[in-house]
Amino acid sequence: MEENKMNQGQAPETEKIALDDARRVKVMSPSMLVLKRFLRNKLAITGLVILVTMFLFSFVGSLFSPYEEGQVFKTEEEIKKDYAGAIYNNELRYVVKEGEELKNSVRSAFILAKNKGQSIFESGDVKYNWTSYGEDFFTIGKVEDVATAMNLAKMFDIKEIVSGVLTPEFRANFEAAAQTEAEVFTADGVEYQIVKNGKAYTISRAQDIALASLYTFDAYGSNSAEAVETFEFRLEAEKAFHAGTEEFIYNGATYTVVEDDGVAAINDASGAHFAGMSKIIVNPAASDGTLDVAFKDAARAAIGDNLDRFIYDGKEYYINVVNANYYITTMTVTMLNDVYASPSKEHWLGLDGNGMDVLTRLMYGGRISLLVGFVVILIELFIGVIFGGVAGYFGGWIDNALMRFIDLFNSIPFWPMCLIVGSVMDTLEIKPTFRIFVLMILLGVLGWTGIARVVRGQILTLREQDFMIATEATGISVPRRIFKHLVPNVMPLLIVQATMGLGSIILTEATLSFLGLGVKYPMASWGNIINAASDIYVMRNYWFIWIPAGILILLSVLGFNFVGDGLRDAFDPKMKR
Repeated sequence: MEENKMNQGQAPETEKIALDDARRVKVMSPSMLVLKRFLRNKLAITGLVILVTMFLFSFVGSLFSPYEEGQVFKTEEEIKKDYAGAIYNNELRYVVKEGEELKNSVRSAFILAKNKGQSIFESGDVKYNWTSYGEDFFTIGKVEDVATAMNLAKMFDIKEIVSGVLTPEFRANFEAAAQTEAEVFTADGVEYQIVKNGKAYTISRAQDIALASLYTFDAYGSNSAEAVETFEFRLEAEKAFHAGTEEFIYNGATYTVVEDDGVAAINDASGAHFAGMSKIIVNPAASDGTLDVAFKDAARAAIGDNLDRFIYDGKEYYINVVNANYYITTMTVTMLNDVYASPSKEHWLGLDGNGMDVLTRLMYGGRISLLVGFVVILIELFIGVIFGGVAGYFGGWIDNALMRFIDLFNSIPFWPMCLIVGSVMDTLEIKPTFRIFVLMILLGVLGWTGIARVVRGQILTLREQDFMIATEATGISVPRRIFKHLVPNVMPLLIVQATMGLGSIILTEATLSFLGLGVKYPMASWGNIINAASDIYVMRNYWFIWIPAGILILLSVLGFNFVGDGLRDAFDPKMKR
């Protein structure tokens, strides 16, 4: 039939095809075509899987982690720790009577007089004397002239300077001392000194105002502390100790002194230990620490017996002598940071140099690294699209001006600028959280010029197309032409640029953090995690600290590059895949 119609010169009838006919050709939308091409790219799919895994690991995995980002793990360790120090005192220590003053000039004059063997010395027109009770204890008194006398044919004319001194006992004892040429006499319970100058005599008395001793005192309890700190108590205790009398009276109470190898125990009337005195000074190793007096006594006894250890309160202490200094140590259980602990079932990737869980730090660090990458690329896109779009559309002098401005930005050295900003933030002690924002802004502001050039080049080509002529003919506003019609046509290229640029940004952030210019402790990023293992010893022996972070950075960069390559191929209409 058909052939007959053709033979007769008649045109054949057009065959009608139903909508559900298999012969109908399916026409895909551009977006579906891009998606199909992308899904056919195995490397792109691999990259996408990697990125999804990184995001799940960083943003979801941290929610299920049993540990916090900055949680520090401790471990008990028994170490020999400095507990106290001791030394034999070889310098005179001064105790001044309440209400009196002993200036440095007086102390110097006393030392000079003692070395010369002069019992009386002067300082600032004031006379002083000193009395020795041995090589390690001296009293210093202020000398006061109380009377003068003249020898008149074996009779003495005595005139008092201090009223009330010239008693019958004073007169009689002075005359007896003068006739025997004695230098000291006692009257009314007071000791007086005689200085003869021809037939003239000067009679004086000294009142103890200070003592100089090699001994130190320790009080037993708060009840004795107040008394032990007084001048009178120490004066009477040392006089009794050096005189060997064993007893002395202070404030109406009787005390006894029991000596043992240079260490003296002072007991009250009930026999209870009241205070102690010794030449051995024992102080705590810590500046803010305190020691029991009983411990000091035990340490002094051990040092006096030349022992290398002693027991106190059931605990053993060790004595080490270095250059006449005694270092007292003991084994102490201390809570220390569990640093560089190997991987275990509790910590799958071990602990870092601060005692923090490495796996948890990697999760939180991924948040920072990925977040920095996306925020920076958004800043770059925002600035680059505006400058590139305006320059490409208007051309002329506007294009020249904007491109010279871009050239100016390109001339800014990236790494020196990062060093300057990092140093300023370190100087100002910027908080770690705020440093991240500064870092993102810095990277975004310094990295948009490349995107601006790409956008400008594309728009220069697109603005001459027919659809742009049509927009001008219809009277569409200039901003709408640029951002509604031109920019969307550039968007596929921007997506590719952004995807491939993300990997570079993550590497830059990791480098800055590794150099100490980016994210700071205690916040984590993959870069500063590697920086924590920058020591060669750590890198060799504790691989689990830095290798996982390096692998995550590598995988993330590869993932973004694979996806970027896949998108570039998918958006290219010339690709047959």
